[in-house]
Amino acid sequence: MGELTYEEVGATAGQMPAGYHHVRARRVVGRGPEDFARAADALLAGDAQRRAGAWIDLSETPMREGTRVTMRLGVGILSFRIPCLVVWAERTETLAGFAYGTLPGHPERGEERFTLTLTPSGEVVFDIAAFSSPGRWFTRLGAPVGRRVQSWMTRRYLRALDAR
Repeated sequence: MGELTYEEVGATAGQMPAGYHHVRARRVVGRGPEDFARAADALLAGDAQRRAGAWIDLSETPMREGTRVTMRLGVGILSFRIPCLVVWAERTETLAGFAYGTLPGHPERGEERFTLTLTPSGEVVFDIAAFSSPGRWFTRLGAPVGRRVQSWMTRRYLRALDAR
């Protein structure tokens, strides 16, 4: 994983590193094992990103450690190529998720983790954790805009897996 543009691989699983912008968000997206299975299938196929409005290409589906993810946001010359590498993926009866880290060419540097949990009470909870900092000259210059875009996309990701 030497291609990654940051050193703190896996830090979205616990204490996130200083010197980055941190995001933590949570939403109940369903109830019961059927909703969990549906949401887990969608999550590991890249549907949270797709339904949030990103074009996404995966080197394999379902995602697993080592999967290459290339997203694109925007239109025409205002679109951004967003290459990532899955650094963690897991699926059990009550937990499903993945984390991807930034690769060279990504507008940011850092990691984002998407986790679904089927709680003992039956709720299907979708958690997102991320740490990031500007990775390119234009994201350093436009950092406030970048934070707004990240917040907007996080809300869209969370709604993307709601029970339909």
